[in-house]
Amino acid sequence: MSGRRPRGAGIRGPHSALTDFLAANNISAQEIRDSYRQRVQQAEADVAQDATTTDNGEGPSNATDVEQVEEDKDDEEPAESSTMAAERSRKRKRNQEEAIAKIKKGKAAKKSKKSKKKKDSDDDSDFEDTLEMYRKAKPLPGQLENCELCEKRFTVTPYSKAGPGGGLLCTSCGKEMAKDAKATEKAKKPVVRKGRRKIESNRLDGSTFRGAKSLQQLCIEKLASHSEDIDEFGEMPAPIMNRLSEIFSKKRAMNSTTFKLFLQPDLDVVAIPEAAYLETEDFSQIFAVVPRIKELSLRNCCQFKDENVDYMMEKAKHLTDIQLLGANLISNDKWIDLFISRGKDLRSLKLEWLDAAFDDQAVEALVEFCPNIVRLKLERCKQIGADSIDAIARLEQLQHLTLRYQNDIPREKLANLILCVGDKLRTLCLEHFMNSEDAPTDDILIAIHDTCTSLGKLRFSENSECTDAGYVNLFTNWPNPPLHYIDLNSTRDVDNTAPEGPEDYPIGLASSGFTALMAHSGSKLQYLDISSCRHISQQTFTKIFNPSQTYPYLREVNLSFCPVVDTEVIAGIFRSCPMVKKVVTFGCFEVKDVDVPRDIVLIGAPKAQDAIEQFGQVFMDFQKDLRQEMGRNVPVLG
Repeated sequence: MSGRRPRGAGIRGPHSALTDFLAANNISAQEIRDSYRQRVQQAEADVAQDATTTDNGEGPSNATDVEQVEEDKDDEEPAESSTMAAERSRKRKRNQEEAIAKIKKGKAAKKSKKSKKKKDSDDDSDFEDTLEMYRKAKPLPGQLENCELCEKRFTVTPYSKAGPGGGLLCTSCGKEMAKDAKATEKAKKPVVRKGRRKIESNRLDGSTFRGAKSLQQLCIEKLASHSEDIDEFGEMPAPIMNRLSEIFSKKRAMNSTTFKLFLQPDLDVVAIPEAAYLETEDFSQIFAVVPRIKELSLRNCCQFKDENVDYMMEKAKHLTDIQLLGANLISNDKWIDLFISRGKDLRSLKLEWLDAAFDDQAVEALVEFCPNIVRLKLERCKQIGADSIDAIARLEQLQHLTLRYQNDIPREKLANLILCVGDKLRTLCLEHFMNSEDAPTDDILIAIHDTCTSLGKLRFSENSECTDAGYVNLFTNWPNPPLHYIDLNSTRDVDNTAPEGPEDYPIGLASSGFTALMAHSGSKLQYLDISSCRHISQQTFTKIFNPSQTYPYLREVNLSFCPVVDTEVIAGIFRSCPMVKKVVTFGCFEVKDVDVPRDIVLIGAPKAQDAIEQFGQVFMDFQKDLRQEMGRNVPVLG
């Protein structure tokens, strides 16, 4: 313990820069403090002496006395010294008073500046505070008071509302005043239509709602809004699973995490409408988790590769239907391997938007190794050409055919295809087959008329191949039963120099062809698309859609970009089509001020009112007669 430092030895506390400066210049703080105290004591002593002299009458009391002292200073030396001392004390006192006054003046200036800022805002409040002093105190809860409006006697409660004049209101008057205030506030707010984009999107998708949504629809939307928090769906029916998949895809919520919710071992169908966010490993999980899969539908599957095809051939032993859109990373050789390995089991093949692979050689392998193909759909596959048409013509079991080529196809090959497979076809869709080198002919329509006798759906769109006389010949004395689905959109002349087409004969579906179409299939028709068929006259539309004609099964009509369609035509559709649900009229600018009946959606009319139900007595009588003639299968609107 001998090395321990003595208490207080060498310990220095914190000190300021001023202390260091005084120590460096050999200045003692104690000396400064003592000098200051001496000066203060001397000043106090001088002030006390001056006050004593003034009280005894020994010193001058005014300016006259001072002048007299100055005149007699040579005679009275002692009085001179006392006068000088008094003058010094007065000067010192005056300096102190000026310093104090200066400080007070600064504080007063700050206060006045602050009060000046508040003056404008406080004037009104001061006035109200003054009035508040003279106002009558409000009654306390439990006391009796008269209502300011109705003068009814009531008991005051803590919830009694104040009236416009400062009094209190009874319960009924308070409720009425609150209701009026709420209505006024609501009226002042600008009217904002919320969700208009979503509503129009749902209309274009075909999902529209009138009134309250069903409990099932609300549950599905709630699940889709909390997609990241769901662990599993559990046991759900296939339609609900498909609906959930559509909503997840539309909301761009179908990713590697949520995708696993739609994979269950007991499923046999996997349909993903939007697979753009899925990786290559995700596609392999389909065949690992769902080994008994029969139908596979993947749209925008841009990461579906050769390795996924290999895994599919190994695991999916029951696969019969394949639909792939945008699978551009599958090589041409791998397509051929798939057809060789699993071709006998395939019943349906739908391929769209293939750019780099799947050429005529792959189509040849398809026809050779997949003899049981019933449904074939090839759209926008850039590598296939005219040779594939000849190969498809050898498919003997084909019942549903959809083709859309990017290259020109000779009419002779297309007509020969229809002659070979047309007798068994139930669906025929030929889109965008245009040959700009040759003049329009009706060979394709003649082949359809002579061969196809079992069609229920016909789509022959986006071309200028045939004339209106060809459509008249097709639908006249055609042994095929009435069609339930017809799509002839954009069948017209595409010469911009002559938008009305040749003067001698119209190209595409025109008035005569449309009349023959409705005469043949109008009794069973459910879907009709004749958009951009600009050669149909307004008189033809009004003649077909009039109260004397009835199309009991027609549910959806697309008349977009038919410029002659007007309000009269749309009203005629509402009257002659009791089951219609959707009418599309984009580009029909003559459609104005249409009264849209309940449960019908009119899309594209810029001035159409929203679901206003107005039925005249004539129309109601017509519906009554219609029900009596056709039975009770036709519901009464309204």
